[in-house]
Amino acid sequence: MTTTTPEQAMAPLPPSSGTAPKKRRRVDLRQYGILAALVVIILLFQVLTEGRLLYPGNVSNLIQQNAYVLILAIGMVMVIIAGHIDLSVGSVVATVGAIAALAMNEWGMPWWAAVVLSLLVGALIGAWQGFWVAFVGIPAFIVTLAGMLVFRGVALVLLSDGTISGLPRPYNSIGSGTLPSTGTPDLLTLGIGALASVALVAQQLKGRADLRRLDLPRERTASFVFKMAVAVFAIMYLCYLLAYNRGMPIILIILAGLVLGYSFLLGRTVFGRHIYAMGGNLNAAMMSGVKTQWVNFLVFVNMGFLAGLAAVVSTARAGSAVAGAGAGFELDAIAAVFIGGASVQGGVGTVVGAVIGGLVMGVLNQGLSILSVDAAWQQIIKGLVLLAAVAFGFSRRRNAR
Repeated sequence: MTTTTPEQAMAPLPPSSGTAPKKRRRVDLRQYGILAALVVIILLFQVLTEGRLLYPGNVSNLIQQNAYVLILAIGMVMVIIAGHIDLSVGSVVATVGAIAALAMNEWGMPWWAAVVLSLLVGALIGAWQGFWVAFVGIPAFIVTLAGMLVFRGVALVLLSDGTISGLPRPYNSIGSGTLPSTGTPDLLTLGIGALASVALVAQQLKGRADLRRLDLPRERTASFVFKMAVAVFAIMYLCYLLAYNRGMPIILIILAGLVLGYSFLLGRTVFGRHIYAMGGNLNAAMMSGVKTQWVNFLVFVNMGFLAGLAAVVSTARAGSAVAGAGAGFELDAIAAVFIGGASVQGGVGTVVGAVIGGLVMGVLNQGLSILSVDAAWQQIIKGLVLLAAVAFGFSRRRNAR
């Protein structure tokens, strides 16, 4: 046992540099695993398709064809973080799409009013299901399973006469149109990409400055600069490809707004923190004063609202409303969320991760279709990818504990 003599105790302390060590936050490379997987999948199919995957037309189609998955995944990630699941969104898409088509073709409503009506109907359906989950206490799995059956039936009743087509051109442009082009390359698309890059860098620099001001740990400068460089390159390369096609898709502007808005909602607001708290530990959240019933209710209202938007987008792209629309949409959205890193138990997940997960599924679909892979094998491959992503998430959290 070591003892300290009085002389040692009174000895002067070693000279100090006068400055506290800088606080650094170690970058957990595992959180970029799904993004790295997306890059690897893109590069793999780019090689296998002999460069056809990233043709400008294919990139534009990738965005427009998978827009509904990304929209639904944004709402679904909030539902799953809160500890629930929603199996009804595909049927809600069919019902709301039928109502939108009827409103324009038979009820004489202008296209923009039909869009507003679709969003309101979606939110009302979400409120109906949220009421049973939040205030009656029926598990979301049962409520939304019933909703899947009920609203599929409603869609069949509304479209008993068959498909409704011939929708207005401005409405169809929501799902398949682009902003006015200035030529080839489209300077407007390149300008939007430059503005988005500047806004992203400015926002990240502000966040870094806030951490410095509050004396909180922050990412190392080298990794921060590298991350920003990669992000700016990705944005500008995407806009470059789109500029040589038809220009900026309208749906991409909508998706960008949704990602920014909901990322802020989940990460920077009290409501978002309450969703994470409920999914992490419901009893602790209730004891902390979180109004869990109303949070659950609003989560489902929001899911219904986004399902209504997805109905508008999918119906607009197809140019018609059919009773079979939305089949399997709920599974695509759930798969995107789990591939994007959400936890099955709730309390973990991000909007950006869900969007990346949706893009992984979209690139797989696009690449396998270009290679003319049989539909059965496409399902097998996507199922294995989902299983691998969830297994990776489990192992990561086990190692973290």
